[in-house]
Parts: sequence; C-alpha cells; structure tokens
Amino acid sequence: MARVTLPLDGFYESETLDISEQECINWYRQVSQSQGDVSPVSLRGCAGITQRTTTGEIQQINRGSHVKAGVSYFLNGETLVSITIVFDEEGVVSFTPVTLGTIPGDGRVSMADNGKQLMVLVPSGNGYIIDESSGTPFVQITDASFTANGAPQHVMFNNSFFVVTTNTKKFIRSSANDGTNWSALDVFSAESDPDIITAIHTNNNRVYIGGSETIEEFTFNGSVYQRTGFFIDKGVSAPFSMESTNNSFMWIGAGTNESPAIWILTGNQAQKASTTAIDKILQSFSAAEIEGAFSYSFAQNGAYFIGFSFPKLTLEFNTVTNKWNERTSQVLDNKGFTQTIRWRVNSVAFIDGFLLCGDSRDGRIGDISPFTYTEYGNEIIRSCVIQPLTNQGNAISIVEIEPTFKSGVGTLEIPNPKIRMATSKTGEVFDDETSRCIGTIGKYNSRTVWNRLGRFPREALIRFAMSDGVESEFIKLEARVKGGQRGN
Repeated sequence: MARVTLPLDGFYESETLDISEQECINWYRQVSQSQGDVSPVSLRGCAGITQRTTTGEIQQINRGSHVKAGVSYFLNGETLVSITIVFDEEGVVSFTPVTLGTIPGDGRVSMADNGKQLMVLVPSGNGYIIDESSGTPFVQITDASFTANGAPQHVMFNNSFFVVTTNTKKFIRSSANDGTNWSALDVFSAESDPDIITAIHTNNNRVYIGGSETIEEFTFNGSVYQRTGFFIDKGVSAPFSMESTNNSFMWIGAGTNESPAIWILTGNQAQKASTTAIDKILQSFSAAEIEGAFSYSFAQNGAYFIGFSFPKLTLEFNTVTNKWNERTSQVLDNKGFTQTIRWRVNSVAFIDGFLLCGDSRDGRIGDISPFTYTEYGNEIIRSCVIQPLTNQGNAISIVEIEPTFKSGVGTLEIPNPKIRMATSKTGEVFDDETSRCIGTIGKYNSRTVWNRLGRFPREALIRFAMSDGVESEFIKLEARVKGGQRGN
C-alpha cells in the first residue's frame, strides 16, 4: 500500500464542484522556488490586523484611502483624516488621525493626487481638494466648468492633470497641476463604442476609459487627449475594480452579451484571470452586487495580491502564483453572536513600512502584518478542502492521512495549537471535526496523523481548519489509500 502525496492545489478551479468543495480560506498558496523543497506547493496563513488608531464607532465606515507625498488619508464616514506616524527614540510608534474636513455621503469615493493636491471625488456628487501647503487646505471645487459636461464620477491623475469621467459619455481634465481650475472646453469622449463610461484607469502613462462593454486607450499629445486606436472588447462592470499590477491592470467586466468575469490586460489582449468556478460564483451575484465590488492590492512576503471584494465575498489573486484564495473575517453581530463576513478591509494604504487599512464595520484603522495572527484580537478561521479522492466511481478507503505543518509554533497564550480535520462523502455535509496538536512551544518535529478514516462509496473530500492565533504554514499532505487514486 503506497504512500502518496496529495496536492495542496486545485482550489476554485472546477466548474463542476461546489465552492464548498474547493475552498481555500485565509490561506494562500506559495510555490516552491527550489527543487529541494519538501513540497512544490504549500499554504501560508494570510496576514492578521492590529488596530493602530480609530476615528470612532458610530457611522465611521471607511469609504476609501490614499497616500500622497508620504502621508496617508482615510475617509471614514464623513470625516477625512490624515494619519501622522511618529517614531520616538525607543522605536515606539504612535498613529494620530488629524481631521481635515467633512465630505458628505456614505458611498465609496475616488481619490487621486498630483504630489501636492489630493482630490477626493464623490461619484455624482462634489469634488474636494486637500492641500496642506496652501492657505486653504480643504476646499470644495466650485468652478462651474467642473460640472458643465455632466456629473463627475471618478478621478485619476495623468500628465499633470486630474482626469475625471462624467455621466454623459465624456471625460474632462483640470488645469495643469491645479484641481480647483477647470475649462468647459477641455472635454473628450470615448467614441469607439457608444456604451456608457463606467470607470477610468491610468497605466504606463496611458489613460483607459472603461465603458459598460468596452475599454478604450488614450494618450496625451501635448495639448489634448487622443485615441491611440487600442480597444478592448471587455467593459467594466464594477467602477472601483480596476487595479494595477505588474505593468498591467485587472478589472471585473464583460463584453456584449457576456456574464461578468475578472480580466487582466496581457500585452494587447484581455485575458481571463478568473476560473470557471469563480465565473460561476460571479454569475450568482446581482448586477448591483457586481457594481458595488471594489479592488485592492498589496505585496507581502514575496506574494503580490489583488483582491476583489463583493458585498458578501472577498476573492484574492496572487499574481506570482496565478492562484486564488478567499478572505473572511469574524465579527460580532448586533446580538453579540459571532458571524463570518467577507474580509472586513475596505481599503489599504502603504506608508512608512506599515500596510494600513480602513474598516467596513467602524472607524478603526489597522495595520495588516504577516506577523499578526488575529484580526483586532478576533480569531482568523483558516480552512481548505483538498481535491476529491476518487477511484473511477468505485469505493475508496483512507487508511492514514498526515498533514505536515510548521510545528513548534505554540506561544505562552496558545501553548498547544491544533489543526482540525473532517471528511465528507458528498461534499455537502462534513462529519464532526477531530483535532490534533501541531506542536507545543519549541517542539519542532511533531507529526500530525489520522488513522482509519473509513470507506467512501464514490469519493472522499477532506477539510482542514485552524483558528488558533499562531503562525500557520501547511507544508504538505500525504496519505495511504486503498482502492483509490487522486482525482481532479
């Protein structure tokens, strides 16, 4: 009876499998960089969050963040703050929010800067300029030309201009390096297709105007923005989903008569980044849920993440491995019961070595760190379901299964961290979990083994879960199986 290695891979890939049969939650895959490594693919625990400061608890949900000239800005509720970070002589760090002004509304905002001015734009609402070096550091844009060609929607900065889309199939630009001055004559349109403008993005000094069914590229010729002739036949379904990565960008969108998917620009082609399984998930969302999605990006521990958060789900793509994982958070509801929600982060801003984040629940501002193993003191539940084990439709028996985790990671608070395992014959219902210790403090060679898991009539699914607040690295998985072989 041979001992076989089971892959820690294949999550969110098969359209025929339910999402519960493919889950990889709060772990992400890392691929071996050396042939001598124990396993070609392992799972590492996603980073936790520590609170650094807060703007309060009542109506302070984060609406966006931005970094300008070494300063981070967060719009929590209607309060715009900058975060002052101070290091004292002993290396202790303090984070202080400084209130800059009030921006009415409760929806997500668009932000861009020119190095001196920060522009905050409320879609179909008002625009604001923040410039602490001027005599009026917080002003509302009152120039009549700002709204002369339609209600402003989203802003980006390009070639010394703030570039803003409107709700009239047009986009406009500011005066050079001055977001308070606009001309009604500095107006442009995307005409390769008559779809409405939904989003804007800049990449490699080019401006991309996203429509509901297409994306068109523009460049600045020294006086006006003109079309380059480059055209993508996939539109943007979620205005806040366009995100730069590796000299390209990703977005949620679709072409004519298509269901939404997640795309990446590769060369001069739109390539689908979402798998068929993820496409199936997206198709279950309403148009409003898709439109309300937003993206974020950051890099940690050699991994480059782009996340897409929907109202009830956060999916994360690692551009190094081209693999997907899911993020969730544990919070208390109004009755004091713990519930699982999509990852609670609403925006991220990297500043002075800290990856700060705004919150979807209140005004706290956190620090996302791979050396933190909880979220604001709440446990992070990590789980995965490996690929089904099959025997061409015949019965299969699992004699032994051994997951290898980084051991000896116990702490004084959690001296005996555990991993939990459950099996399922159908993927719909899992048996009760049983647990094993992955190694007390300093015990680095602990083995975690389950024996005699029983007989499975057609296929076997195995789920592992961990919630102890310690370092988590799932290195490999081995098993002894009778009558079966690994299936896809």
